[in-house]
Amino acid sequence: MVDYHAANQSYQYGPSSGGNGAGGGGSMGDYMAQEDDWDRDLLLDPAWEKQQRKTFTAWCNSHLRKAGTQIENIDEDFRDGLKLMLLLEVISGERLPKPERGKMRVHKINNVNKALDFIASKGVKLVSIGAEEIVDGNAKMTLGMIWTIILRFAIQDISVEETSAKEGLLLWCQRKTAPYKNVNVQNFHISWKDGLAFNALIHRHRPELIEYDKLRKDDPVTNLNNAFEVAEKYLDIPKMLDAEDIVNTARPDEKAIMTYVSSFYHAFSGAQKAETAANRICKVLAVNQENEHLMEDYERLASDLLEWIRRTIPWLEDRVPQKTIQEMQQKLEDFRDYRRVHKPPKVQEKCQLEINFNTLQTKLRLSNRPAFMPSEGRMVSDINNGWQHLEQAEKGYEEWLLNEIRRLERLDHLAEKFRQKASIHEAWTDGKEAMLKHRDYETATLSDIKALIRKHEAFESDLAAHQDRVEQIAAIAQELNELDYYDSHNVNTRCQKICDQWDALGSLTQSRREALEKTEKQLETIDQLHLEYAKRAAPFNNWMESAMEDLQDMFIVHTIEEIEGLISAHDQFKSTLPDADREREAILAIHKEAHRIAESNHIKLSGSNPYTTVTPQIINSKWEKVQQLVPKRDHALLEEQSKQQSNEHLRRQFASQANIVGPWIQTKMEEIGRISIEMNGTLEDQLNHLKRYERSIVDYKPNLDLLEQQHQLIQEALIFDNKHTNYTMEHIRVGWEQLLTTIARTINEVENQILTRDAKGISQEQMQEFRASFNHFDKDHGGALGPEEFKACLISLGYDVENDRQGDAEFNRIMSVVDPNHSGLVTFQAFIDFMSRETTDTDTADQVIASFKVLAGDKNFITAEELRRELPPDQAEYCIARMAPYQGPDAVPGALDYKSFSTALYGESDL
Repeated sequence: MVDYHAANQSYQYGPSSGGNGAGGGGSMGDYMAQEDDWDRDLLLDPAWEKQQRKTFTAWCNSHLRKAGTQIENIDEDFRDGLKLMLLLEVISGERLPKPERGKMRVHKINNVNKALDFIASKGVKLVSIGAEEIVDGNAKMTLGMIWTIILRFAIQDISVEETSAKEGLLLWCQRKTAPYKNVNVQNFHISWKDGLAFNALIHRHRPELIEYDKLRKDDPVTNLNNAFEVAEKYLDIPKMLDAEDIVNTARPDEKAIMTYVSSFYHAFSGAQKAETAANRICKVLAVNQENEHLMEDYERLASDLLEWIRRTIPWLEDRVPQKTIQEMQQKLEDFRDYRRVHKPPKVQEKCQLEINFNTLQTKLRLSNRPAFMPSEGRMVSDINNGWQHLEQAEKGYEEWLLNEIRRLERLDHLAEKFRQKASIHEAWTDGKEAMLKHRDYETATLSDIKALIRKHEAFESDLAAHQDRVEQIAAIAQELNELDYYDSHNVNTRCQKICDQWDALGSLTQSRREALEKTEKQLETIDQLHLEYAKRAAPFNNWMESAMEDLQDMFIVHTIEEIEGLISAHDQFKSTLPDADREREAILAIHKEAHRIAESNHIKLSGSNPYTTVTPQIINSKWEKVQQLVPKRDHALLEEQSKQQSNEHLRRQFASQANIVGPWIQTKMEEIGRISIEMNGTLEDQLNHLKRYERSIVDYKPNLDLLEQQHQLIQEALIFDNKHTNYTMEHIRVGWEQLLTTIARTINEVENQILTRDAKGISQEQMQEFRASFNHFDKDHGGALGPEEFKACLISLGYDVENDRQGDAEFNRIMSVVDPNHSGLVTFQAFIDFMSRETTDTDTADQVIASFKVLAGDKNFITAEELRRELPPDQAEYCIARMAPYQGPDAVPGALDYKSFSTALYGESDL
């Protein structure tokens, strides 16, 4: 047995190459707290004790041999404390107090106490283990002491994904053996009995040493011996267990298995470091790849949306009027189709694009990447400007369509009225020029001349009565010209012909009168009754013609009041019919009286009344026509009244729905504002609440669809105003789109807060504390803090920003971070980003460079072969494609510069 002092002279003390090298203090954690039961009842399964003796002895010798010594009997060879102190110096790399040279019991106890004190100084709680038990060779206490040393120096510092000690080692084993069939590591006893787990660990790191596919689960002894022999021969891990002991024990000793497995962990620690470095790089590259994908998606979506806006605006700005109402109605239907079918998906795309942009910027901030700047012309502001231009064009286009339809409707009505009046006038003037040019007075008798004069007077009366119609025809033609009627040329030609003819009739009438007046002195007798008949019959006939014209006159109204006005005027006209009938009877009585006198005086009348062409038959015929037109006019007016009542019903129906939907949208907008301020509970709770709230809003969509249907009926009925509501369909649409966009943005803000919390490791309590502090000082609930409010908020969170030189400097530094644009306001997202950076750690360019250096074997460059060996294929090729060639003096062919690549990932120009 090697003497402690001799060993001390031959071994140069320093950090151990084979131990864990742990030199610091610290608690053993929860698992060590479970290991204080070694001497509770002084009972230990004999099979387990045998396994522990062999394993712990081999473990101790794996370290003691570095000092040129070893032990044979674990409970005897540590009794004097010398080799125990030597073991602690080897595995810790630290010096212990000088041992005592004496051979007496007190010297041995003092040496052992020095070792136990050193163990205790490392934060290890030794329960029921005293120096006397070790000196007396108590096997169970000695094994317990060695186990605490193994835990402290070989297992405690093992950490995998924030777990430590036993859990960390178990998780490491599970990760390494996961791909292997028939291996399921759940513990440190039963899971290792068939030997496959040991072989899988070796094969995972050194596949050339194990032919794993040839192993059989039903041959555990062969499997165990194979793993133990390979580990001892090629990995310098001494054989610490016997295959037969493990196989023949119902439940192998957990501490022995853990000790042995920890040796595998340390043997492969170099590979573990490389794997850790590779994982870090993969994580960073994955973030970068995902961000680039999001950037490409944004550019593509932005381009598509802007291109759609660019194509749509010229269509909306095309204001070329059509000639007919039908053509304009088709344009209106096309516009409705655009509103119903084509625009809504683009509204959703625009909202989604803004959400994607905000999410991308949040992810870039969380990964310490520079903010994303879209290519020129594809900024969110560019899209908003284009969208605003689109909506302005859309509004102007709809107004133009409706005004143009009104104009064409008015034009059609005027054109038809012009044609009707022109036709009546042309029919009246037919033959009048020939009659006025007739020189019948030259051969007429005196009585004939008298008759011709009276007839001419009647004609002049008739001519004067037609003056108003000619003026109406000219006025309608003028209005058609002013409204840019498409057939104005033909209208003007016909109107000019009528006016020219009217002027000619005036001249001919005047000439005939003058001719008749020359011979009037020769005319003395005239049939007064015929004359009176003619004078009364002509105006009455003209009245009937005007009545028939009015009764057949087309009308166009838009409101109930207008049609009621026409009905009232028609009723007033009907009230004059009895007087007109009496006038008709009086005129016919004159005709009868003339015939009665002629008959009573045996006078033979020659032909018809010489003073007028209006016969009793004509009067009766036209009177009958008037009587027939009155009920037709009644029917037409009642139909129009029914139509206007239907229109009024549509107005009230739309107004009733709009007066519900409009305030509902406004109320929901206000509720969203309150919800975003007053939200409490976890972020997930808030997100679920907002999504339920969003679903309740989406469920309200049928009410808008109903309103759209009602609005379409109103437009199809050519209803242009609605006094029953202040809400137009355009207001409702814009409000609905704003409501959907606002709730989507609010949800996106909470999702970004979850991203921030998870990426930065912020606890729910911290997030709630940040929100509560922010809301407390956000007095106006505007979602932003002014400088003084923000300073008060920081002070409440423990920041030293009081009004002194040092405090002001610190506050100015913080303001430059949270308000880089000097807007004078700090948003909640900027506040959260700042607190996240203050309270959590993030990946940095230096960390990524250090990880690449591990993969490169400490070189200043890395090769493509090394990247393909250490990283997944897609991420390896990603790096190779983007890394610049290495230009340093130690460069070799194919060397790649991983330092400049790493700094570029974080938007930095150099280290």
